Amino acid sequence: MTSQPYAMPAHNWLTESELLFHPEDQSHCHVHPLAGLTQFGPYSQSIVSQVLDPVRVGFIVAHGQGPLARQLLSELERRVAPRERLSYLTEFPGFSRVFKIRVAAGCRGCHIELDEDVDKRIADASDPHLVLAESLTKALSRLEAFRNEFDVIAIILPDHWERGFYGGENEDFDLHDYLKAVTASRGIPMQLLREGRAFAYQCRCSVMWRLSIALYCKAGGIPWKLAGTDPDTAFVGLSYALRHIDVTKPRFVTCCSQVFDADGTGFEFIAYDVDDVHVERENPYLSRIEMRRLMARSLALYQRRHAGRSPKRVVVHKSTPFTSDEVDGCFDAWPTTGGLELLQIQQDVPWRAVQINPPRTRDGKGMPGRYPCRRGSFLQLGGRDVLIWTQGNVPMAHEQDYYKEGKGIPSPLLLSRFAGHGAFDQTCRDVLGLSKMNWNNDGLYDRLPVTMSYASVLARTVKRMPQLDNRPYQFRFLM
Repeated sequence: MTSQPYAMPAHNWLTESELLFHPEDQSHCHVHPLAGLTQFGPYSQSIVSQVLDPVRVGFIVAHGQGPLARQLLSELERRVAPRERLSYLTEFPGFSRVFKIRVAAGCRGCHIELDEDVDKRIADASDPHLVLAESLTKALSRLEAFRNEFDVIAIILPDHWERGFYGGENEDFDLHDYLKAVTASRGIPMQLLREGRAFAYQCRCSVMWRLSIALYCKAGGIPWKLAGTDPDTAFVGLSYALRHIDVTKPRFVTCCSQVFDADGTGFEFIAYDVDDVHVERENPYLSRIEMRRLMARSLALYQRRHAGRSPKRVVVHKSTPFTSDEVDGCFDAWPTTGGLELLQIQQDVPWRAVQINPPRTRDGKGMPGRYPCRRGSFLQLGGRDVLIWTQGNVPMAHEQDYYKEGKGIPSPLLLSRFAGHGAFDQTCRDVLGLSKMNWNNDGLYDRLPVTMSYASVLARTVKRMPQLDNRPYQFRFLM
């Protein structure tokens, strides 16, 4: 290094994480989520009473758009070939062929078609988002009388309601987040469908895969888990929301803690308001006492799911640095856990990497590849920092190159360790695997691990919840 100060340390590469599609048969594994579902079926099909047959869907639609609901249920049972992402996307065989259960409409009372005057009131109102939100909230209240007759509610939003999807220039309102907050507080799984995206998108195969996985998960199903994980590891994702009750009063902070099993499932979170916190550039930092309280509640959530057993290894992810008080608070809450690891995961980093292919001749030079560096590449920068590429080339069947983003040079994540020890191999493998555990899409991976990708969703939605009860919430209500 003294003779070549510009030289970088050696990088390493992790193979693609496998997904498990059976609770007992470890041979039911595949790296491709859609191919695995087609070949083996969902993970929870072998678990008694995990999801009832059929999945009953209720609907809220605009006046005159009742046929769209019937069209959607009919299309979910059709076989559809892909028209995009041909190197990745597989044929959709139909909902019942994939998930081994049917999807059907709920009872007549679970289908609400709004009055015709709603369209006119939205078109004429100076605050159309308030009119739309009020109309949909009343419809959801009517559906609560039939709660035992449906598993998921689908709300179809026509294009002519678009002016009511967001608030005014100085209003913090988003219809999607508002409805998720309302339904989550009432324990109702909901699927929002934009007319232009769900019914007009040209690749019906992609739409059906995404919608069918979402409906199955929101009904309580588990499509897949991570294979080969340590059952005594727990992952905790931390996020914060700055909330206002009244614009005349100071804002306060809501802490959100998501607890995941080692296989990437769990999907429960707690959220509560705190006072002992200081905010720097919109980033809240907890005191030692508040961090200990937050971690203790997370431990209780894990123990409730595991018959009182504590994990042997705990990994905590958040997007901001851990202060010394936060580190001490974590150790106060997990004193019997020998393997506590605290990681800051940053997205905005200046690092990039280019794949250089070997020279074709002995005296030739390497040339930049046509595809980016491989997903799973990682490079340690120092004693506590490492770069991990969760985006990149993933060769599919017959070694055919596949880059999900399609163009551009992928940017890595920067992992900074504030507690923990040992090599970074397992740390990077955890992040790589958790980036495949977002059940709300049909992609091979996300850029962020599920602990972090859901953090922004939680923070955005929780601050709009009309009432924040001090109890665990299942994340399927916010998907």
